[in-house]
This record gives sequence, C-alpha cells and structure tokens, in this order.
Amino acid sequence: MKSGITSDSFEKFVTIAGSIMNPSVQKFKDGGGKILGYTCSFVPEELIIAGGILPFRIRATGSESAGRADDYFESANICSLIRHTFGKVLNGEYDFIDGAVIGGGCDGNRHILDNWGKSPAKIEFLDRIFIPHASNELAAEYFLGQLSGLKSRIEDYFGVTVTDEKLWSAIRLCNEVRELQRELYGLRSSDNPPITGSETVAVIVAGSSMPKEEYRDDLKVLLAELRSAKVPDKKYAARVMIVGPGHDDTSMSDIVEELGGLVVNDLTCFGGKVIFGSVTEDGPDPLKAIADYQVLTRPFCPKNLGAHPVINKELFYKIKEFKVDGIIGQIFLCCDTWGGEVYILNKELRAAGIPLLRIEREYPADSSGQLRTRVQAFIETISGGAV
Repeated sequence: MKSGITSDSFEKFVTIAGSIMNPSVQKFKDGGGKILGYTCSFVPEELIIAGGILPFRIRATGSESAGRADDYFESANICSLIRHTFGKVLNGEYDFIDGAVIGGGCDGNRHILDNWGKSPAKIEFLDRIFIPHASNELAAEYFLGQLSGLKSRIEDYFGVTVTDEKLWSAIRLCNEVRELQRELYGLRSSDNPPITGSETVAVIVAGSSMPKEEYRDDLKVLLAELRSAKVPDKKYAARVMIVGPGHDDTSMSDIVEELGGLVVNDLTCFGGKVIFGSVTEDGPDPLKAIADYQVLTRPFCPKNLGAHPVINKELFYKIKEFKVDGIIGQIFLCCDTWGGEVYILNKELRAAGIPLLRIEREYPADSSGQLRTRVQAFIETISGGAV
C-alpha cells in the first residue's frame, strides 16, 4: 500500500535509493569531487564531509545474486547481504568511488576489506576502523584514536586539510539532517500518516547516497509537502515495527504494507539507528564529540557488551510513541548477533504482551511463498483478522 505521494523531491529520493550510481553523485564527480565509500553506520560521515569528500554508503541494492563473491566468502557462515554487497564491488558497480573505509562491525563486514584487497577490484585507498565492543569512556577514547588515525590518512591520501572549523560545520550539517529525518519518522506516529514505511526507507537510504547539503534541501521540501498534504483516509490492519541489522532495500516493508499493515518505525542500521540523537556542537575537540556520539550516545550493535539494555529501552519507547501492534524481528541467515538479540527481545516483548514474528531470511527478501504467508498470518493475528 502506497501513500500516493506526488512530489518531485520524493521521486528523486526513490530513484537514488533504488540504484547505486545516481545523477547527484555523477554531477558531484563530474565537478572534480572525490567519493569515499563506507560500509558501516559507525563510520562517521562528518569526518569525510569535513575533507570536502562525498561519503557514500556501500550497499547491495538491486542485487539478485552474490555471484563471484561466493568465491571469497563461505556462504554457510557469512550473511547474504555481505556477499551481495561484495558481489557489486566485483561487478565493477563501485568503480566510481575513490576509496573505501570498512567499519569493523560484524566479522562479515570486516572481511570485505580482506577480500577486496585480494580481488581484481583494486582500489588505492582501502582503509578500516575498528568499532569498540563496549560503550564506555575508555571505548570512546579508543575510538577517538581510530578517528584521529583515519583523519590523518584521509588528509595524506586526498591532499586535504581537515580543520576543527570544517569538522564543526560538518557536525552541524549532519545534525540538521538527522533532525529532519526524525521529523519524517515522527509523521508516522499519527493514525493516518502521509508517508509509508517503504517510502520512508527509500528517503533514508537516499541520504547516504548523495551530497548532504543537496539531500538536506530536498528533504526540507518533502517535509513541507507532507505537512501540508491532504491525506486520504486509509485503513491499516496493524501498525508494525521492524527490528534487525542493516536492510538497504524496502522488500520487507513492501510485503507488510501490501498485506494491509503499516510499518510505522524500525530499529535498523539503515533506519532508526542512523538518525538517533545528535553530536554535541560545542566543546574543545570536534573529533572527540563525534567519537562520544558514536560510542556513548547511539544504540550500539547487539555484538557489543551492554548493548541490550539500550536497544531494549529504545524499542519500548518507540512501541509506545508509535502505537505499535507487533514487531518483526528480521534477521539475515548467519547473523548470530541479531539472532541472539531478537531471542532476548522476544522474551521481554512476550512478557509485555507484544507479539513478535521472527524471520530469518536471505537477501533480497522473497516476496512470495512462505515468507509472505507468515507475514500475512502475523498481521491477521495482531489485527484480529481485520486485513
């Protein structure tokens, strides 16, 4: 079910989110701009932007097969999103980037760097930062050291100077964008939202795939249009929230909404976790402000020590705020960290009387057969059969 948005800005976001290369990136590159790919939301865009470089989140959008990536990864141990993403690299679809930073989140993500360096898809600037496995002051200090080293390597390779002034400017820009994105999410707390879950995913994914100032300006236009839109009454059988790792496509939201549900929120690495909170905009050290935000403010991945209470708190807050009827815990096969997290959440949700459907799937989601049947049964259950 679509909202019926008729907007040039929205159509632009959909086009950008639905492909890898896009006109906005091509224009930036044609103007002599450099592009730095990254694979994890804990790689701070602020640092890249402060160098005058375009951050572009590496993803697998549009992939139907992992292809040659299965020669590099053991498919029985590495999730399909990682393999499909690296398949895009091997196919040459990321030849337009001038470098890449691999965030050492999950092991599969980390091994992209190892295999990229061994593959024919050569790239001169291939770097990594390690994401701490804890959320405390010591971990933030460690991550600050990681960012300081990355800053120096970016400056040396690209011939740029990342000043504190440029970092503070980039922080303010990214904070403004996150605030606008949270406003977009907030629109879905209403009984009859002007935008659906699938449509929101497209807008958020586009934000990591184009120049940030351009995205901010287009998002302001879209929000103004949505705020003033006359939304026709629609009947949704159930309000659903999706929880899980990074999902760069709309396939699961599409299935839910085609079957009469409405995805009103999420806690994923391409959604709610990306737009959470803001970096402090004052202080003596902008790089420390970024490190503290990434390690101490944002909900960490479930692989981190002590992450569950933060994830649990944010989940239950959103359940109340967005009047959620049920949760879909969406996990890629071989994703042990989120598999364990959803198991724990299920016990706590059950105790609170909130239904959860656990789905383990490959990338991309199969919109037919068993998966669709399970989602339909879940919506019928939480809606009392009113689909």
